[in-house]
Amino acid sequence: MKKENGHLIKEVAPGSIAEELELESGDRVLSINGNEIEDIFDYEYHINSESLTMVIRKADGEEWELDIENDYEDLGLTFENGLMSDYKSCCNRCIFCFIDQMPPGMRDTLYFKDDDSRLSFLQGNYITLTNMKDRDIDRIIKFHLSPINISVQTTNPALRCKMLNNRFAGEALKKIDRLYEAGTPMNGQIVLCRGVNDGEELERTIGDLTKYIPCMESVSVVPVGLSKFRSGLYPLEAFTKADAQATIDMIEKWQSMIYKEHGIHFIHASDEFYMLAERPMPEAERYDGYLQLENGVGMIRLMTEEVKQALMEMEADEECEELSIATGALAYDWLKIYLEEIRAKFPGRNVRLYKIDNEFFGTSITVAGLITGHDLIAQLKGKKLGNRLLLTENMFRSGEEVFLDDVTREDVQKALQVPVNIVKSSGQDFVNAVLGRENGSGAAAYEGYELKENPYE
Repeated sequence: MKKENGHLIKEVAPGSIAEELELESGDRVLSINGNEIEDIFDYEYHINSESLTMVIRKADGEEWELDIENDYEDLGLTFENGLMSDYKSCCNRCIFCFIDQMPPGMRDTLYFKDDDSRLSFLQGNYITLTNMKDRDIDRIIKFHLSPINISVQTTNPALRCKMLNNRFAGEALKKIDRLYEAGTPMNGQIVLCRGVNDGEELERTIGDLTKYIPCMESVSVVPVGLSKFRSGLYPLEAFTKADAQATIDMIEKWQSMIYKEHGIHFIHASDEFYMLAERPMPEAERYDGYLQLENGVGMIRLMTEEVKQALMEMEADEECEELSIATGALAYDWLKIYLEEIRAKFPGRNVRLYKIDNEFFGTSITVAGLITGHDLIAQLKGKKLGNRLLLTENMFRSGEEVFLDDVTREDVQKALQVPVNIVKSSGQDFVNAVLGRENGSGAAAYEGYELKENPYE
């Protein structure tokens, strides 16, 4: 089938410039100011002006040339494909890739490996730079896109080629130099693999990356995630407590040196390393504004501060309720502490906290975001759950109420015969959810729900 030219309009915002121009769903944008539009960044760049000329093909095939006075305003168009282009798949076979550790039989989207620089700006994804051409770097600089998030792994070119299984992976590091020269803000990530890019190699990588300060604003160091589905893959090993302690010692040494010279801490170990090392979390100031939360850096410290602040601002009450919370092993001990602080001020809340072991991927996977619905149901079946069960939004597909294994929130409610509240990730949201205050995504969504037969019996 021949691909149609232009970009299909999905929706036109009410009251927008596009509606005034009588644009409709099903129309196609062919060009702006004589330029064909490659993707969303082209589109945003060309509409960011006082006026423009846009060529539209209506659904009936008629073409309109529109001279638009928009004074830098958005036109109000949403496109069928949000990126306005196909996604770029990954050309690497990284030795640590979690997608290669997925079992067969799951939904197709879980096996798609993206390495698309545009998603770095739109969704915060980390990219390897191996999929980028000089033209892609030119566009980033031209459009002033930032920050770009880079999966560095190592600055040793030969080792990077080995870790990414790509003979061009070492050469791709030179793109960081171009971004730095253009003043493009960056963040870095190092997935640490025991005996591969740790120790002396990590020392080298940190030292090499410091030359990109201040354009490179932060770098996270996270331990590789190892599922039980690693047959035939590179033989990676889990970090030990001693390994974690040595890694933290090295990182904190560099933090001290970098702070003296640049006024930022720059390199950060993930919360998981501190937990494995049985070390206290760093103080809030050491996270430089929490730039690496999506990599699990500073989540515990921020949550701790937010819970304390939320409780300070609340008045105690005498309400009583029994409820439950389920989480992964990583956050379990910290949630216990938060619940003790809540109970100290609100003794009427009886909250049972349940730790869910990841039987699906293997018990070495401890984050809540990789818990499946089947594991949750199996381990909570028959437990006292009270009036409500609280689950973090990280367990669900973004914007939906579906677990990794396609079990839905409704399935869990039916199976466990309890309402499920989905809780956002901040400390304020957590406290509100426990106390039943302003929890819009939970109680309101449950109204009128009828508990029916259990589909998992």
